[in-house]
Amino acid sequence: MMIAFAVGLVGIPDTLTQRDYDPKTVETIGGNVLSIEKITPAKKRGYWVQLMLQTEKETIAVQLGPAWYIDKQTPRIEANDTITVTGSRVTVDGRSAIVAADITKGNELLKLRDDNGIPVWPRRH
Repeated sequence: MMIAFAVGLVGIPDTLTQRDYDPKTVETIGGNVLSIEKITPAKKRGYWVQLMLQTEKETIAVQLGPAWYIDKQTPRIEANDTITVTGSRVTVDGRSAIVAADITKGNELLKLRDDNGIPVWPRRH
């Protein structure tokens, strides 16, 4: 009984992640990075990296992933960068946001999630 319970707990983060990413709402947008910030989202442990992207139509939050992972990746995304984001449009606290799967900066690609929205970072670090 304890083993089954432990296995059940391990599956919870995957479920939360998938709920945060809907393959049906994936779109690609481009724009200018206004700012990068570390946030502490509900239901997630530790700091996460989010950027504000100014597109032709809107200013939108783009969620990248956990800071411990993002901080080690290249290309490094910084304020004033021009980037293209492919990800799932979700509503967070009543506002539109994009959960990023891929970010392109110049000819470099930062891959964060697969086509189903499963994160590429290890679950335990």
